[in-house]
Amino acid sequence: MSATTTQFGQLPALQLRASDGAEAILTLYGAHLVSWKTAPSVPAGAGGTMGAVGAVGIQAPVPQERLFLSSLSALDGSRAIRGGVPVIFPQFAERGDGMRHGFARVSTWRVVDSGEQDGAAFAVLALSQADLAPALAGAWPYPFELSLRVTLGAQSLTLQLEVRNTGTGAFPFSAALHSYYLVEDVEAVRIDGVQAETLAIVDKLDQVFEGIGGHVVFDTGADKLGLQQSGFRDAVVWNPGAADAAALSDMEDEEYRRFVCIEPALLTPQVLEPGGSWRGEHRVVVSA
Repeated sequence: MSATTTQFGQLPALQLRASDGAEAILTLYGAHLVSWKTAPSVPAGAGGTMGAVGAVGIQAPVPQERLFLSSLSALDGSRAIRGGVPVIFPQFAERGDGMRHGFARVSTWRVVDSGEQDGAAFAVLALSQADLAPALAGAWPYPFELSLRVTLGAQSLTLQLEVRNTGTGAFPFSAALHSYYLVEDVEAVRIDGVQAETLAIVDKLDQVFEGIGGHVVFDTGADKLGLQQSGFRDAVVWNPGAADAAALSDMEDEEYRRFVCIEPALLTPQVLEPGGSWRGEHRVVVSA
């Protein structure tokens, strides 16, 4: 297993590789997970061993991408990345008088740790008040420390976001992990666990689900993803539909068909006292 520095577009990035073949890429800009590939499975007829891969007539398996990234997304730090998993902090959308979706996704984070633990590859990125550009620091006067831990297994991904108040005064915050999941066809998607009945997406959808149970089953139409969350009390499901996608400058008109956002969220601002901390965890496990 390894974590190596790389470039993604024009952005410095960190690439995680697990020994089982799973891969992930995080840009330092935004601590943004821009790619998550689950480990390849052995193709039928390979005799159940990886050693058989490469034999005549057998195509070598490749890791499978699980996240959507717009083909028109800026990858130079000029604006937030469209796709992957943006980190939302300290404000969700326009629910406040600060920057829409907050400053974490447009700030440059630091790599503070990486390696292997319990058979999985991991990396930890951090952001503090001192890392912010002057304009952003002036708009958010509270000393803080954020850390994002990304843990990569064969068919699983765990994201842990921690917020710490390092100042002398309390501050309110909201947070979310705005996950864009790649799908073959949005109309085939079914989601269980956010409401009483199964949710299908037939048109534009931007819906908040407060106080969910913490476990969501996401049927992509090709396989199922189990989404587990703690700390994050809410969930948001979003797809722009045809009309709104056409109005977005950083998305091709038809790309809305290729993703669904299912994001763990803490929507009602939580007040964090001096010296206090909060942690939200989001775990994704892929099954056939």
